[in-house]
Amino acid sequence: MALPLNRPPEHHSIHGQGWQVGWTPLEVRGHEATLEYRHAADSWPWAYRATQRFVLAPESLAVALTLTNESASTMPAGLGWHPYFPRTPHTTITAGVRAMWLTDGEMMPTALAAEPPVAALGRGVAADAVALDNCFTGWSGRAVIEWPELGARLTMTAEAPLDFLVVYTPPRRPYFCVEPVSHMTDAVNQAATGRADAGLRVLEPGELVRAAITLTPEG
Repeated sequence: MALPLNRPPEHHSIHGQGWQVGWTPLEVRGHEATLEYRHAADSWPWAYRATQRFVLAPESLAVALTLTNESASTMPAGLGWHPYFPRTPHTTITAGVRAMWLTDGEMMPTALAAEPPVAALGRGVAADAVALDNCFTGWSGRAVIEWPELGARLTMTAEAPLDFLVVYTPPRRPYFCVEPVSHMTDAVNQAATGRADAGLRVLEPGELVRAAITLTPEG
């Protein structure tokens, strides 16, 4: 199986299909919306259905994502979000994680280690103090972003299977990303080598996997 390059000049296909396609509104009412994406088998040779449900409350935004295998054979599966956040000179990120995947020049994982950013994230680290594009394992399911200059704070909480966290802090950019995901980078190939901790799910025909996050702002 070979997937087309979907973000040149990246050397690998990245982030799956759902972020580059239109989603169909199924239900929109008040402060709630449900969207659907149906994927027909192509270079990714499985058909699947995905839904996202957004519920905006006075104090939070809750988002739930489902993925259902609609093909006749088992399908490798993973899901998650890639939210972007505004970056200020004093923005900090705090998250409890266990280890970090080191990467090569093409951002492919090479080794799992308890690198300094693991401890720094646990204490709270300035986004401008680190240059990360790494996947962290053993995420606690809670991340806190603070903008001290603005007196603002955002708490992200997640439930299983979102046990991994990708942190992306590109230098000299006005944004950064804190990404709750169900699996490590390159999980399909990593699982094929026998890694049991890649986070990849295998869905039977008709089987569904669900994930959810809640974003709670303060200030």
